Amino acid sequence: MKTALAATALAAAALVMPAQAQNGHGFDNVVSAQLLPGWVQPDGSVMAGLRLTLEPGWKTYWRAPGDAGIPPQFDFSGSDNLRAMRVFWPRPEVQDQNGMRTLGYSDVVVLPITFVPRNSGQPLRLRGALELGVCQDVCVPVSLQVAGQLPGQGGESSIRAALSARPETARSAGVGRVVCEARPISDGMHLTARIPIGQLGQGEIAVFELNDPSVWISEARVTREGNVLVAEAEMVPPTAAPFAIDRSQVRITVLTDNRAVDIKGCVGG
Repeated sequence: MKTALAATALAAAALVMPAQAQNGHGFDNVVSAQLLPGWVQPDGSVMAGLRLTLEPGWKTYWRAPGDAGIPPQFDFSGSDNLRAMRVFWPRPEVQDQNGMRTLGYSDVVVLPITFVPRNSGQPLRLRGALELGVCQDVCVPVSLQVAGQLPGQGGESSIRAALSARPETARSAGVGRVVCEARPISDGMHLTARIPIGQLGQGEIAVFELNDPSVWISEARVTREGNVLVAEAEMVPPTAAPFAIDRSQVRITVLTDNRAVDIKGCVGG
């Protein structure tokens, strides 16, 4: 099976024509998208890449964009032979947008994506719809379409570079036992995380995420107690009422200008 899959990888050529944005407001050329075919992994999945190229001065957003950002959305449900996919996010830049902090990318970013076929050894014919926010002096939503066939050849070095630019894991960064205290507020919950981690650099920030994207999460307030970073944020669900937080599903990213640590889960105090 691996031999047949490798032969398919050599024979199949990916369709990598850039796709341009469409929004109907005169900003159609500020960002383009291109699929990079990558390589076949031992489990039969395909590691590929999505390259986003922005015009000078324009930016787009990370998976958790901040208060002023537009979270990116990818829909590959129109593809053939696709069972699952997973996006890997390189460390984002901390940006300022009209006095508000956002997280994202400028110039060119490659997002590595693992595509898992329904039938291993058969080509993946991808059709994707992308919804992105882009900003310069104004911020606008844009829609892009990409298509391609995997596996194929090309893009390996760019994908591997993007994979190496992901945040460090909590274990590799020496993070200790993270304790989260949740208390109700009038319209949701206030979460305080105590993170045993050495100083990462100047300007440390923390970003909270939950599995439920409908919950609004405030910009975190960060302080230091020696080797413990304390991060606090408010979380407001659509019901605007206190709710249960599954601490095992809390995700915290600690960022500086040149380092990032990805922390998954915390425990009660």
